[in-house]
Amino acid sequence: MTERTRRDLCPGLLRPWIADDGALVRVRVPGGRLTTGALRGLHEVAESHGDGAVHLTSRANLQVRGIAHDDGCLPDAVVDAAMATGLMPSASHERVRNIMASPLTGIVGGRADLRPAVRELDERLCADPMLAALAGRFLFVLDDGRGDVAGRDLDLGLVAVSTTEAQLRAGRSAWGRTVPVTEAAEALAGLARRFVAAAGAQPESPWHVDELPGAGAGLLGHVHERRDETRVSAEPPPLGRITQDDGRLALHLAAPGGRLDRRLMDDVLALDAPLVVITPWRTLIVPDLENA
Repeated sequence: MTERTRRDLCPGLLRPWIADDGALVRVRVPGGRLTTGALRGLHEVAESHGDGAVHLTSRANLQVRGIAHDDGCLPDAVVDAAMATGLMPSASHERVRNIMASPLTGIVGGRADLRPAVRELDERLCADPMLAALAGRFLFVLDDGRGDVAGRDLDLGLVAVSTTEAQLRAGRSAWGRTVPVTEAAEALAGLARRFVAAAGAQPESPWHVDELPGAGAGLLGHVHERRDETRVSAEPPPLGRITQDDGRLALHLAAPGGRLDRRLMDDVLALDAPLVVITPWRTLIVPDLENA
């Protein structure tokens, strides 16, 4: 168990972090995927109310900082404008939607397309009142078998071992059963509920699976051998043009200092693409381009 005496203070939109330069809000982006329109809307919030840039995080989430506040409370105009982007479907669960996935899953490479699993897991998290008790730092990591995010610290996750199956994970070292990819979201949500039940909801409650008695093995109940197919690792894809499996192109764009400023936002908008993927390397991937 932990020696903490307070609850997790990881920021969200409705509960900002007050820094020296003003309020900081964090918007979770499950799997790093969002519409270009939503990203543009958040950038407008940053320009109108923050420091002028959207900041990319190492968990593939987004932040706006430098926001004026009244004793920690954001102006209604800021909250309304951020909500209008559609990036916060659940006020009660906004901070628990921490789902990292291989950014190129379903686009190029990898063993399995994990985009449906990410969407379903997010829906299950938001639909379950019990899971609102997860800490804002609790992290799901879904690797599609290429190994690009398999080495990340996590609470719960999986690694795809084929086009149709994945092995579950709990904490840094415990491996669970192999499940169909189509059942992975249900299995992970079930483990998250088991975590909340074991951790409790007190100020001193654990934030992470590895803080439980028995850590991941205790949460799983029955530990399985790690499959050889999960022993994978991969570097981030190179910047520039990437040929997708369907023959279209994706552009992998640098965001210097993890900042999406006006120049970079204009470059993204000029591509006229419907979607953007935020990566854990604090870069952007713009997929599904006919020409680039």
